[in-house]
Amino acid sequence: MTPNDPAAGAAARTAVVPEAAAGRRFDAVLAELFPEFSRSRLAEWIKSGDALLDGRPVRPRDPVRGGEAVTLDVVLEIQTDAEPEDIALDILYEDDAVFVLDKPAGLVVHPGAGNPAGTLVNALLHRDPSLNALPRAGIVHRLDKDTSGVMVVARTLPAHTSLVEQLSARGVHRQYLAVVVGALVSGGTANAPIDRHPRDRIRMAVRDDGKDAVTHYRLRERFRAHTALECRLETGRTHQIRVHMAHLKHPIVGDPLYGGPLKLPRGATPELVEALRGFKRQALHAETLEFAHPLSGEPIRCTAPVPADLRALMDALRDDQRAAAESAR
Repeated sequence: MTPNDPAAGAAARTAVVPEAAAGRRFDAVLAELFPEFSRSRLAEWIKSGDALLDGRPVRPRDPVRGGEAVTLDVVLEIQTDAEPEDIALDILYEDDAVFVLDKPAGLVVHPGAGNPAGTLVNALLHRDPSLNALPRAGIVHRLDKDTSGVMVVARTLPAHTSLVEQLSARGVHRQYLAVVVGALVSGGTANAPIDRHPRDRIRMAVRDDGKDAVTHYRLRERFRAHTALECRLETGRTHQIRVHMAHLKHPIVGDPLYGGPLKLPRGATPELVEALRGFKRQALHAETLEFAHPLSGEPIRCTAPVPADLRALMDALRDDQRAAAESAR
């Protein structure tokens, strides 16, 4: 028997344990009966006595017999108190389960001490007020303020749980375009653990005791003293691509945290000098996102076009390369 109506905010939900589940752990069966909730949330409700088996509290590891009634006596509280704001969003894909959007550079994802309003969360709540019942308003992964590109947002608890699990299992394809300092000759893989910098709490750093972090990169286009890379995330640590490329001594152009001082190619055209000096954000764009639809399982693939400022930078790099080749003739 399937659970009753899973609409957010319902005070009680019930289901019956299948006979075939006899002998299995209560927490495992509960996760199958209520897949719209994460395992961690269900575990909390078991411990608090809000998840009952035949009307009584049990331990997560207690076995079920089959045929018992399961009750979740909970009310889903509002998860965010951010105010809705009418901020335009570029939606690439939308249905009842998810939004996929193209986030512009400069838009902060979550409200915080320095950005209490004007964020992506505020914009999402204006577009769909029911997102206030979801953790982080349905946002399952984030982009840095000055990184542009594609993001997916869950609109329901089942979709949120599915997307979080896909990310955890490394089942989401995330491809970025990055312009880095230095003319690389080949692609490769950065496999270096990342955690908070030991002295500067704003920065992340490669650390032996950090969390597993893997970035695959390959050449997209070579310039005289820069390279456009196609980067694919295997893991999703904070600032991962930025930290890995700086660790490889090829920091991302314009990166205020990890880029170091501006480096101009010898004999650079005035246009390139102006473009490099004027590029005030990391040249990083989340280009493609692919995941399994939380309900149908069908692959969803969305691509965000390269933004105008990054296109202009790459045009200046190409023009500089052509000018250098012509002067060498």
